[in-house]
Amino acid sequence: MSLPTPPSIGVEEEFLLVDPTTGQPQMRNAAVASTATELGVPLQLELSQCQVEANSPVCWDSDDLRAHLRKMRVTAADAAARHDCRLLASGTPPMGPGRMPVSDSERYRRMADRYGTLALEQGICGCHVHVDVPDRETRVQVCNHVRPWLPILLALSANSPIHRGIDSRYASWRTILWSRWPVSGPPPVFASADHYDAFVSMMIDCGGLLDERMVYWDIRPSSHLPTVEVRVSDVLPTVDQTVLLATLVRALVMTALSSIHRGDAAPEIGMETLRVANWIAARDGLSGKGIDPNTTKSVPCGRQLGLLLGHVHESLDELGEFRRVETSLRREVADGNGAIWQRRAMARNQCVAEVVRSAAERPHPDCGPRPPGVGDRHWAI
Repeated sequence: MSLPTPPSIGVEEEFLLVDPTTGQPQMRNAAVASTATELGVPLQLELSQCQVEANSPVCWDSDDLRAHLRKMRVTAADAAARHDCRLLASGTPPMGPGRMPVSDSERYRRMADRYGTLALEQGICGCHVHVDVPDRETRVQVCNHVRPWLPILLALSANSPIHRGIDSRYASWRTILWSRWPVSGPPPVFASADHYDAFVSMMIDCGGLLDERMVYWDIRPSSHLPTVEVRVSDVLPTVDQTVLLATLVRALVMTALSSIHRGDAAPEIGMETLRVANWIAARDGLSGKGIDPNTTKSVPCGRQLGLLLGHVHESLDELGEFRRVETSLRREVADGNGAIWQRRAMARNQCVAEVVRSAAERPHPDCGPRPPGVGDRHWAI
């Protein structure tokens, strides 16, 4: 089924602020956000004082999204530089202390008070993709249809192997840290919006959550927008990789909407199977195997990407994006994702500072060397 109009899309990207010489996280997000706003790109404060978040406007095609993401990264990097920081697109800080102070807001102080060390060790960065789905009941059903594909999106976007100066042995250590929150990881299947709301209300009433905004599942109906929000991914090193992810998410939502319109049931994949698939994706990224969501059999990650591409082929055709996405995925498998790039940087001289230097090149298409062996793409854009 072709949708009357393909749904709009938006992206949130979280970034770290680090010292340009030592690579240590810098607790200056309030100052950097204020300067970025003056430069024309508002940044949001994240939980840790070393984090900022950039939110794109509503976009209708990938070229428009790419242009906005470039502008946001360039401006955020300029604002950071004015406060002696560098902008780092990494899911975890490669260097830094175990605990970091929370940002100065009443809500974040409440989170620190309730969750203690969990909140103070939260300096991790993700990428959240919003796709417009106006009807709330439909949003819940879309989540049911998309959830089996979350692990391969995680494997594709993994960008946080180095943490506190060592290789964690996980492609996405951010995912492991994130899994400690009460409501996180792959969501269960919900029969209806009422079923979803009843569960969230129970978690708030029992004290597990402060509010609905703390539903940190990898996909959810947005708590404040008429969108489905996919939040499984690490922040990605480059704008092109972010656009690839966002386009795949948009196509997955479109494919789900078509299935719902036909009356197709959501794929049956058990919660524990999905949790294991997610953990494997966090550990191995693109370098290992995944779980075929159709058969639950182990398959090479490249094969899993092929299954994803086949699943959303019709939707990508409708967007005019199939060939571009296919080419981008082939390049991603050949060149590696952010986790592979970080490990290459680490291997060059066994120095974490090299990881930070490579990852924190100023995010401008005309600045900074590209990582060796990574085609013609720049690390930051």
